Amino acid sequence: QLQASGGGLVQTGGSLRLSCATSGRTFSTYNMGWFRQTPGKGREFVAGITWGGDSAVYADSVKGRFTISRDIAKNMVYLQMDSLKPEDTAVYYCAAQRRFSGPIRVENKYNYWGQGTLVTVSS
Repeated sequence: QLQASGGGLVQTGGSLRLSCATSGRTFSTYNMGWFRQTPGKGREFVAGITWGGDSAVYADSVKGRFTISRDIAKNMVYLQMDSLKPEDTAVYYCAAQRRFSGPIRVENKYNYWGQGTLVTVSS
């Protein structure tokens, strides 16, 4: 129901755009988030956007470099990643959270998860 794509290998300072396609239910009433995970660590919140698309929040580590957006009509969520750094290397996951169900930054408040897409930033 959530399909993330767009990962790949990029050099430091480069850009990537991740996409998350939603299907099977109406996610227009869900907050959407991006998380990332590196080996040996838990999932880390990256960015989230409210169900209406009117508000976005970011982890401090990506603020000013990443932009989350959503196209409700197309059932898509995006993460534009600019000025990438080696420490951004991770598997990135998109996730959906029922609206009004909890803080958008909190992993265990999300109800659906995509399969992840690998982003590798070379130094």
